[in-house]
Amino acid sequence: MISVAIIGSGPYGLSLAAHLNPLGVEYRIFGPVMEAWDKHMPPGMFLKSDGFASDLYAPGKGYRLEEYCRENDIPYAPVGPPVRRTTFVDYGKEFRRRFVPRLEETMIVRVSQIPGGYELETAEGELVQARRVALAVGISHFPYLPKVLDGLPRSAVSHTFHHGPFDAFRGKHVLVIGGGASAVNAAVALNEAGAETELMARANKINFHDRSPDYRPLIDRITNPRSVIGLGWRSKAAVDLPLLFHVLPQRLRHKVVAKHLGPAPGWFSRDGFEGHVKPHLGCQLEEVTEAGSKVRVRYRDPEGASRELLTDHVIGGTGFKPLLSSLKFIDAQLASQIRTAEGTPVMDSNFESSVEGLYMTGLASANNFGPMCRFACGAKFTAKRLSRRLSQTA
Repeated sequence: MISVAIIGSGPYGLSLAAHLNPLGVEYRIFGPVMEAWDKHMPPGMFLKSDGFASDLYAPGKGYRLEEYCRENDIPYAPVGPPVRRTTFVDYGKEFRRRFVPRLEETMIVRVSQIPGGYELETAEGELVQARRVALAVGISHFPYLPKVLDGLPRSAVSHTFHHGPFDAFRGKHVLVIGGGASAVNAAVALNEAGAETELMARANKINFHDRSPDYRPLIDRITNPRSVIGLGWRSKAAVDLPLLFHVLPQRLRHKVVAKHLGPAPGWFSRDGFEGHVKPHLGCQLEEVTEAGSKVRVRYRDPEGASRELLTDHVIGGTGFKPLLSSLKFIDAQLASQIRTAEGTPVMDSNFESSVEGLYMTGLASANNFGPMCRFACGAKFTAKRLSRRLSQTA
């Protein structure tokens, strides 16, 4: 029985493993490296976070994105020019090579509780026993479709996470639902792939994220400080005080995570969207049904009039919700013991769930530690604190 099993090898899993190395904690880590970023996002996408906020984390000086770009003659700036998705993926793979060489790129299909720990089953049927388990699955298990879209076959309705390249939609008519980054990025990529693309959102306008200025006057830097998740004292407090956030009332924590930094595509996607994707803004989706080989979409326009649209496919850019019920690989008996609030896991100040020895990170921990954990940059605080906890209890 090993000490720790890490499930997931994105920014959180890799950073946690790198922090465990010098602590002498025996672990195994599972999962295709950077899979969500590599396989489930549009090829030409850029990160919304600035360069300085797109690092993976190792102890000490670590290995920053800036260093990787310098070694590979890739243009880099801490703020301003966006980071390519492909650059971030390749950086993650190099980070893995340097700090997590024993990564096992297989999926875990079952986790159950046994006396003294847990049993994990790999996709190949190997059984692994571990005293503690750290889930670092990122967004992979949490694509969310509202009830009006859920339940239809994948041939008619899918989520943006279900796609990487959109070449299969060339010549097709596609409607994207949502007004955030994933929806707009998908719409732009669909248009560039040769699809006739439209986008429908409840919002009356697309709130494109502003480009970070290269220089700001001192007074602006004081009144509107920069953090890894954006400008402003609220964002800075969310980054600097996650343990204070943890002790806030549950209802307030959930509200802040849901509302702070709402849907906002990156500024760099505006040119590919405006004039290329037909928008339906201020619309309320009412019903989506199959109509032969088409998909019928009924909605109300901004004036409240009932409208109908026929399309070949509907893609939901409707975000991600870290519901415990979405983690199908967790044994039902184990899942029934995990305390939740509004369907999401409840954790103590060390990322431990209500079941001893079961820890959760990333998006699954956001309602406990704040909006920072919705982004890759949250791996820094998480890896430091969780590795220390795992070391103390080894």
